[in-house]
Amino acid sequence: MTVDISYPGEELELFANAHVWKDYWTRQAAPFIGARVFDVGSGAGGNLPWLAAHGTDWTCIEPDRRLAEQLKQNLPNAQAGQKWRAVHGALSDITESPRADTIIYADVLEHIEDDRAEAALAASMLNEGGRLIVLVPAHQWLYSPFDAAIGHFRRYNRDSLKAVAPQNLELVQMRYLDSIGMAASIANRFLLKASSPTPAQIELWDQRLVPLSKLCDPLLRYRLGKSLLAIWRRI
Repeated sequence: MTVDISYPGEELELFANAHVWKDYWTRQAAPFIGARVFDVGSGAGGNLPWLAAHGTDWTCIEPDRRLAEQLKQNLPNAQAGQKWRAVHGALSDITESPRADTIIYADVLEHIEDDRAEAALAASMLNEGGRLIVLVPAHQWLYSPFDAAIGHFRRYNRDSLKAVAPQNLELVQMRYLDSIGMAASIANRFLLKASSPTPAQIELWDQRLVPLSKLCDPLLRYRLGKSLLAIWRRI
């Protein structure tokens, strides 16, 4: 039976124009993307333009029927030798395809209640040496009414994200990203106490703060940030 979930969040539209941020994190992930890719929780395809130069065979998976229909319309134009397809459902619905070289969860794992079972499923569907790429919001103490409203079960730190991975995955890299944006999140969470960021705040963050984070994150050795990016390899 195909998994069909009605997504409660509105942040996909809110963050749709966060182009600087999308360029930043996808550049961090790009070196680990192999030929055959499963992108889990693709939404309407907002990240795909920044990923489209990588991989040759893409399966983009989205459990919300409305978003899956939008996803089909928004798939990137295939480059030479590339294939793209959109699937309505979850990773567990992909039964007829061979294993993947890369599986991506970009701001998705926090929406899944049993994240350990999901990570174990993903690991079982990777080729030997395949990579699992996970981007999640960082720091449970930053959990806000906005997180709850858009269906986040949790936020993560290094230890809690490491604990999700099964034993047949070897950690390759784990980095906090967006150190300057973290300061803005702290202000929003504890000072402004806003239920959600405004479009103007998102634009300010993306256009002004993310470029500063791109400079500061390496200097801080990726030890601070409001997002956490992890890459594992199947052994």
